Amino acid sequence: MEDLIKDLLVRLGEDPEREGLIKTPHRVSEAYKFLTQGYTENLDEVINGALFQSENNEMVIVRDIEFYSLCEHHLLPFYGKCHIAYIPDKTILGLSKLARITDHFARRLQVQERLTTQIAECIDEVLHPLGVGVVMEAAHLCMMMRGVQKQDSFTVTSALRGRFKADSRTRNEFLNLIGRKF
Repeated sequence: MEDLIKDLLVRLGEDPEREGLIKTPHRVSEAYKFLTQGYTENLDEVINGALFQSENNEMVIVRDIEFYSLCEHHLLPFYGKCHIAYIPDKTILGLSKLARITDHFARRLQVQERLTTQIAECIDEVLHPLGVGVVMEAAHLCMMMRGVQKQDSFTVTSALRGRFKADSRTRNEFLNLIGRKF
């Protein structure tokens, strides 16, 4: 990868042997390995057995999970907040695992629409809950730095499963709770 970055610098009109750029190919390579580690992670290791039996069947929400990803169209970052809710059916998941699942899928080349769906489907497959809701809000540098250059626009996506999709009261409770600032 370092050779590719060095070639990119040359094609951009830079001198990769210039003092400030000598270590750039290595740094960029390491950065991309980190930013795309979702490809090499094992989901079972991410969850790490943090499934617990519970009689709780009330909504569980973790909101404002920060995430960072790379747009697959321009390799530019998009970032924002992810809000996840589920209604347990005898099994709950360690709360930190919801953030780890978000990172697992965000650390790939992505589009926000697919990222939202992947998180919801993963939680649905792992927990078999009565319902899952995922809402993501993000700023996309591909829209901010180039193209339309809109600085204040945010993209909001949602993926709803089970009761969150079928029952408007459950869906509205979730949406009201993630909108409330405590």
